[in-house]
Amino acid sequence: MADHTVKSFDEALEHLRNTLLRLGGIVENSLAEAVAALAKRDADLAAQIVQRDSEVDALCRSAEDQAVKLIALRQPVASDLRLVVGAIRVAVDLERVGDYASNIAKRTIVLAQLPALIGVGPIQRMGRIVQEMLKDTLDAFSTHDVEKAHSVWVRDEQVDEAYNAVFRNLLTYMMEDPRNITPCTHMLFIAKNIERIGDHITNVSETIRFIEIGEQVVQDRPKRDDSAFAIVEPPAGV
Repeated sequence: MADHTVKSFDEALEHLRNTLLRLGGIVENSLAEAVAALAKRDADLAAQIVQRDSEVDALCRSAEDQAVKLIALRQPVASDLRLVVGAIRVAVDLERVGDYASNIAKRTIVLAQLPALIGVGPIQRMGRIVQEMLKDTLDAFSTHDVEKAHSVWVRDEQVDEAYNAVFRNLLTYMMEDPRNITPCTHMLFIAKNIERIGDHITNVSETIRFIEIGEQVVQDRPKRDDSAFAIVEPPAGV
């Protein structure tokens, strides 16, 4: 981003970027803690994540307000306009990641009160994939790294494949024993929340490409979520 004659314009653009990075940092922390709370059955930590969601919402609104003011007062063009428009997209996607992290925490609070009948290892592995994707996406935004953003875009397929495996395993557990239905239902929603987080992170990676080089991604996303078409055979004797 080139320097402008009016210094306050540069400062406003930098402030917008910093707001998005701050929002991303909070969301990144919420996601990591949500996965940790699930693994530890830590209802207190989960409750803190839920309470933090209002801060995420406020930062998203702040980023949107800054972008609108920049458009109204500065009439940005070219790369500056792409940054301002892209900032609105990024803020919304990060806010949705925060919402899903909060949803995971809410279901963790419920699961912590139920018997620990099913392990959460596969969901943890899904969580680690999207955590790494989010970290790399924020790094790519901070350093203007289009290649790193593209590497995140490609990895969304890994999240879908992990989700398909979790989906089938949990359905099998539910068919094997009716006592598993309630905890597995909550875990299915958690897994879907993580899969959707991957989608929103991928959105951000696409927006980074748009901001930096003015190009939209033209290929279809490498999606592998086939859970809607899954057919799970009941265990023998059921």
